[in-house]
Amino acid sequence: IRLTPMSVQVVAAKMAEVELKDVPTGKDLPAESPVTPTSEGKNLPRNDPHEAGSAAAASPTAEPSAKAGEGGTGLLTPNPAKMPQASSMKRSDPQQNGGEAFVNRDGTVAEAPRMKKIQFADQKQEFNKRPSKIGRRSLSRSISQSSTDSYSSAASYTDSSDDETSPRDKQQKNSKGNGDFCIKNIKQADFGRREIEIAEQEMPALMALRKRAQGEKPLAGAKIVGCTHITAQTAVLMETLSALGAQCRWAACNIYSTQNEVAAALAEGGFSVFAWKGESEDDFWWCIDRCVNVEGWQPNMILDDGGDLTHWIYKKYPSMFKKIKGIVEESVTGVHRLYQLSKAGKLCVPAMNVNDSVNTPASTLLKRTTDVMFGGKQVVVCGYGEVGKGCCAALKAMGSIVYVTEIDPICALQACMDGFRLVKLTEVIRQVDIVITCTGNKNVVVRENLDRMKNGCIVCNMGHSNTEIDVSSLRTPELTWERVRSQVDHVIWPDGKRIVLLAEGRLLNLSCSTVPTFVLSITATTQALALIELYNAPEGRYKQDVYLLPKKMDEYVASLHLPTFDAHLTELSDEQAKYLGLNKNGPFKPNYYR
Repeated sequence: IRLTPMSVQVVAAKMAEVELKDVPTGKDLPAESPVTPTSEGKNLPRNDPHEAGSAAAASPTAEPSAKAGEGGTGLLTPNPAKMPQASSMKRSDPQQNGGEAFVNRDGTVAEAPRMKKIQFADQKQEFNKRPSKIGRRSLSRSISQSSTDSYSSAASYTDSSDDETSPRDKQQKNSKGNGDFCIKNIKQADFGRREIEIAEQEMPALMALRKRAQGEKPLAGAKIVGCTHITAQTAVLMETLSALGAQCRWAACNIYSTQNEVAAALAEGGFSVFAWKGESEDDFWWCIDRCVNVEGWQPNMILDDGGDLTHWIYKKYPSMFKKIKGIVEESVTGVHRLYQLSKAGKLCVPAMNVNDSVNTPASTLLKRTTDVMFGGKQVVVCGYGEVGKGCCAALKAMGSIVYVTEIDPICALQACMDGFRLVKLTEVIRQVDIVITCTGNKNVVVRENLDRMKNGCIVCNMGHSNTEIDVSSLRTPELTWERVRSQVDHVIWPDGKRIVLLAEGRLLNLSCSTVPTFVLSITATTQALALIELYNAPEGRYKQDVYLLPKKMDEYVASLHLPTFDAHLTELSDEQAKYLGLNKNGPFKPNYYR
């Protein structure tokens, strides 16, 4: 039987109709590829919308499926490498095959394979189902949550889990049978270990300190209880302290900043860690208590970030200070509390203020949380201290229009000379797109300010505590809270106006994102040296007061980081050193220099 080109086209059209256009048209295929499917039809993809959605979600770069009549082959293109060539197929009478045939390029006729029909009844039924209002909300919430798992802060890449059981209700043990910890999931330890190994590469000073002092064990006998952000960088610090001879027990200083996989790696490594991302307030204090109140273990050093650990010991276990040699405090808030204790005559032990060390960098705003463009946005930064200066510099570099509020005329003058307009919050609250608090104070942004903000205004806090923004005033029946993604909430007013609240008013840059590891290397090395200094100081060197780290140690921390930049210091000659009245090896600046 001779098939005319017209009859072949009709046959092909019928086959495409039978297969619901799964087979692309000839123009969709490369010129060197025959239009012949495999003999079993196995190369044809299953036209399952659920699988297609999964594939698209798994690969953001995947192209969408080809639509009927469109050019792109998309996900439905057969693989030419797995298809038999037309010339190798068995020729037969096309009439035995229902009159369907293909014509090869050489003009010969090949039979069309028998194809299995794809069943769509169940799929149509699935498409006909429309989720209810509640169902749509749940689906939306599910999609929002899953979409943020890869971008979480803090963060943590594993902050979401199907297991809603509180870690406090679990019995967990590491591979060695030790259960003196409380974390989210010990099975994440391998992932956390890789995170720690990556951090080690960007923390040269700590690794150098570990190598230089490991043989001396300057912290032998030290029992350090810590309350800081539990991240990969903190893990490098903890393992360095352990290598220097210390025993460590650790809790988190923020309920959102813990990286669960890192906590798991530390627990697997034998550290007593009590922290997980998303703790409640009760969990927060319970974890601190588990670090401190343990039979047969008495801390003799405190490493704190925010002063909560120090406050808890003062409140619950004041007798412990008889054996504690010193406190090392990192944050503005914690240092402020220490100065208050010292002024009131209630500070029982020496304390080292490493927040005001020269090498401690200011925080900067990270924009990954909201994915907004900062160019042209009007931003008000409350407070022009070290943190505020860092925020303003970052915002200015991104093209934002920056306003500053300040109570201190010196910092206010600095802001003006740096090119920022000094205002009162009430003067700009209606027009700004972003409000950032950096004061360490309380009630900086109150309900009246929140009510006057424009629709879509982003509100966040860079300070340690959650007191700067009056979040409690927003938890009222007339306002609706809508979780958008991890640590991002919409607070909606009755008229439809909404603001975007980040981290529920808590510390932004470690709750919602991360800080560069190299920056944290400077901070962590300073903390380690401060612990070594206080622990080994002869009795009487430090009184019950708050001290800055000696300038010589600041310089040492800086010098440990210089090789990373292939930097080469100039050395003073004897004549130059004598002229300046300095030791050739430093310190080069007085202790008050910052």
